[in-house]
Amino acid sequence: MALRAGRLMLMAAAKAQQARASTEKLSTKVPKPKTNPSPTPSPIKKEKTGIMLDRPVSTEMGKFCGVSEISRTEAMKKIWVYIKEKDLQNPENKREIICDEKLKTIFDGKTTVGMMEIAKLISPHFIKAK
Repeated sequence: MALRAGRLMLMAAAKAQQARASTEKLSTKVPKPKTNPSPTPSPIKKEKTGIMLDRPVSTEMGKFCGVSEISRTEAMKKIWVYIKEKDLQNPENKREIICDEKLKTIFDGKTTVGMMEIAKLISPHFIKAK
């Protein structure tokens, strides 16, 4: 019986030592801080292309936006700001825009327009550059 008790004590001591060793391994792992290869990033100026490029617009769009050249994205932003300011979205269906006289000039005279139609309806107002 004394022999058995001695074995149990040795095994318990070995297990405790293994547990300490495994926790020490886990706690010694410290993530390396990420270093930036260039400490002072140079500002990169991207050239505007595609829908971000300013284009000449029709007189109707020019009157609505207040400029003779504008990008498609800026025109869409101005249209949405106008719609939100005048509260022209249909309260029952927020995807439908109720056009007032100013919007009718750029939306081909339509009284209501779906929000997904806006990009298609403003496309003819942008004059293609040669």
